[in-house]
Amino acid sequence: VSRSGYYAWLSREPSKSAQRRKELEALIEWLFNDSHGTYGYRRIHAALARRGVRACPDTVRLLMGALGLEAAQPRARRRTTIPASGRQERAEAVGRDFTAEAPGMKWVGDITYIHTWEGFVYLATVLDCCTKKAVGYALADHMKTSLVCDAIDMAVRNFPPKRGATVFHSDRGCQYLCEKFSQRLAARGILASTGRTGVCWDNAWAESFNATLKNERVYQMVYPTRAKAIRDIASWIELEYNHKRLHSSLGYRTPAEAEEAHRSTTQTA
Repeated sequence: VSRSGYYAWLSREPSKSAQRRKELEALIEWLFNDSHGTYGYRRIHAALARRGVRACPDTVRLLMGALGLEAAQPRARRRTTIPASGRQERAEAVGRDFTAEAPGMKWVGDITYIHTWEGFVYLATVLDCCTKKAVGYALADHMKTSLVCDAIDMAVRNFPPKRGATVFHSDRGCQYLCEKFSQRLAARGILASTGRTGVCWDNAWAESFNATLKNERVYQMVYPTRAKAIRDIASWIELEYNHKRLHSSLGYRTPAEAEEAHRSTTQTA
């Protein structure tokens, strides 16, 4: 290669395809960091599409690999359910169908724990099967019945249930089967449903939410105090999960967007 040819090559403008690749790489890296390292190539692809950026999923996957971007992987689940003994029997009204035609028709709930330097914080959730939104939750340093009662009370305030139609499904934890919680559901016209003992698939959607929380937030944080954990997790649920995180089951929309879409459809009907 001649010297003049070499310097001409050095001074040559990057091709349009090379420029686009660099722009796409920068945007992919920004979206990945904005998700706190939790988005894989499918969600990155969906996030690009929402911004009007065209790129096929395979291209996104290859560019993420070239950039060394790998989404956080879930860890093994640890059991926290304390099975009820000698409690009342309940019907199973969900049948592992964690979908619903409209918001407020089917809720699921579960309890999980978060480690801090001061000890555990416990989180009880109420999740809407239609919008995937966390409509209710409660955080405390215990997992007494009052924890799940506070979570269902928040759900009722945020999205009043349809008396005699809304179903709340849970595992067979003693908090959910006790008389106090049963009366709380009955007073609000909510039908109770309970999965079978030791069958995790019977409450799979609630457990999936817990895994998402741990994988995408808790395992990336260190909580010196319970108070810090409570503030951080409440913020993640409200700001990140409900209003920002894209769900493949919702057509890569957020729970808040899915809820608003149903509300708009109802108002125009």
